[in-house]
Amino acid sequence: MTTDPRVDAYIAQSAAFAQPLLGWLRETVHTACPEVEETVKWGMPSFTYRGKILCNMAAFKEHVSFGFWHGRQIVGAEGRDDAMGQFGRITRRGELPGKREMAGYVKQAMALIDSAPTRAPAKKAKPKPEAAVPDDLAAALRRNAKARATFEGFAPSYRRDYIEWITEAKREDTRARRLAQTLEWLAEGKSRNWKYMA
Repeated sequence: MTTDPRVDAYIAQSAAFAQPLLGWLRETVHTACPEVEETVKWGMPSFTYRGKILCNMAAFKEHVSFGFWHGRQIVGAEGRDDAMGQFGRITRRGELPGKREMAGYVKQAMALIDSAPTRAPAKKAKPKPEAAVPDDLAAALRRNAKARATFEGFAPSYRRDYIEWITEAKREDTRARRLAQTLEWLAEGKSRNWKYMA
């Protein structure tokens, strides 16, 4: 069985009554699901199967808890809800189902994970079409060779930054100021957001 040293440490630091309970739960899960992997999530030992949480356990001062991620679908109405998990406040081995019954629950939890629909891979965003150069910018670039060379050498996204900055101006005088600033920065080889680049 592949174990996580953090889970070993968690069990070792738990109260004396809890250590054998946690050990039994751990062994039962590993026996029923040889593929299970151990980890620590939210500060408590958790068991994952095929990258998804299968179940977890925790020790408190006076009780232990154990629960399946999809608990209600596995244990159903029989589960106790007086503590975290589906088995209530566990203080002794007799308060847990037998090994065979617990293994059956683990198998049900695995089946739920196996039958869960897989997410379709995220679709790649389509690249935005090249932004149309407004007439006033095109005319200004024809008169300024340095600015034109920089603009034409930029990636489409860098050109779009300047185009949108100019075309989003609400007033004509703002647009004229932005156009003049664009030509100055382009002549210096700068992108629209050069101030924010390291």
